[in-house]
Amino acid sequence: MHTIQTDIISILKRKITTVPSGDKMIYLVGPVRLPVSLGGETHIFQWYCWLRCDKMAGDTCQDEPQSTEQIISRLSASNLAEMQQSSVLVYGDFANAPDALIRMHSICHTGDIFGSKRCDCGYQLEQSMKMIVKHGNGALFYLANHEGRGIGLFSKAMAYVLQEEGYDTVDANLQLGFQDDIRSYDDAIQVLKELRSKPVTLITNNPRKLDALVASGADVSGRVPLWGDVSEFNKRYLETKVRRSGHFDSSSRTNPSS
Repeated sequence: MHTIQTDIISILKRKITTVPSGDKMIYLVGPVRLPVSLGGETHIFQWYCWLRCDKMAGDTCQDEPQSTEQIISRLSASNLAEMQQSSVLVYGDFANAPDALIRMHSICHTGDIFGSKRCDCGYQLEQSMKMIVKHGNGALFYLANHEGRGIGLFSKAMAYVLQEEGYDTVDANLQLGFQDDIRSYDDAIQVLKELRSKPVTLITNNPRKLDALVASGADVSGRVPLWGDVSEFNKRYLETKVRRSGHFDSSSRTNPSS
């Protein structure tokens, strides 16, 4: 086993938090200072990343939470580069501000990285970060196991093939044997509760995200929509979100109590 120096353990111990999530543990690392360019200006966020214990090498979920030394010693054997880990960008005094904006953003390899216009994900990612900065505080949760509404990147590519033959996004997923949307927000919500106990306002058009937060007991004060970047390439995709997936339309503004 790799020998870890005491000073390394001391440095990292201050930045690792154990967060229970169901019968598993989440290890939350951060904050790390992250300067981010938005609209030609640099804004300072605080970045966290989290990892479920069952993604690490060894039997790490059956006993009590692992020590910092145990976590570090298992990293090199866990092959984490073959998986993806979720993270959260925090802005301002997120823990203590009276109200904060949050975005639960599902990873979109094609939209977020390549700038694909088949969807509106890249636009929503950047726009929600700008909204958080303008508000003065908030957090963007970047959920790495949500590609293609939870079906994964390879399956999403096959769904795109079907879409090019006329299937909409819902039917393409169904034809491949998946449900329309299999995303879970449980771990992200537990991390949210670790970072903040005060009310949050959710940036979303998706009622399932709102319902998941409310059902968890999180203090949700409202919702703000995030529509835009409509083009000939994603018009049907956006219409399908409303017509078949139950998303709020561009005129809807709701609060959990309404």
